[in-house]
Amino acid sequence: MVIDGHNLIPHMPGINLSDVDDELRLIEQLQVYCRLTRHTVTVFFDRAPVWQARTQQFGRVRAHFVRVGMEADAAIIAYLKKLGKQAKNVIVVSSDRQIGVAARALHARVMLSAAFAEGWRNMIANEPETDPCDQPLSEEEVRYWEDIFNRGNLPEN
Repeated sequence: MVIDGHNLIPHMPGINLSDVDDELRLIEQLQVYCRLTRHTVTVFFDRAPVWQARTQQFGRVRAHFVRVGMEADAAIIAYLKKLGKQAKNVIVVSSDRQIGVAARALHARVMLSAAFAEGWRNMIANEPETDPCDQPLSEEEVRYWEDIFNRGNLPEN
């Protein structure tokens, strides 16, 4: 599954694009999704400052933070092209028309962001203890955020 992160965030419960940690909060929800469904997810976020542009693995979630000046749309399309014939096995979650047209042309399936979010809400309604909005931060997450605040940028991996 390939997800247009900033396109999905407004549809997800408990997350807003104006949140400082919106991307991390989406990743946390996607980690729970992956644990419950045993799927893997690749999510793309654009507008990352040059020094923070990177690809990072979060369990079954691979996050691509695309640098400012390049749109996540273009990165998603390039990713699908790189997959070649394997793109037919991919579901692309986005409501962006351009991504949908390109994904279909590459034989990937498309799911609208609102449909994914509705499925997520139904899933956590059946598993309320898994809602990451209700979970405290782990010790590792607290150290991660302390490091960011103390250094003023993301920690090196």
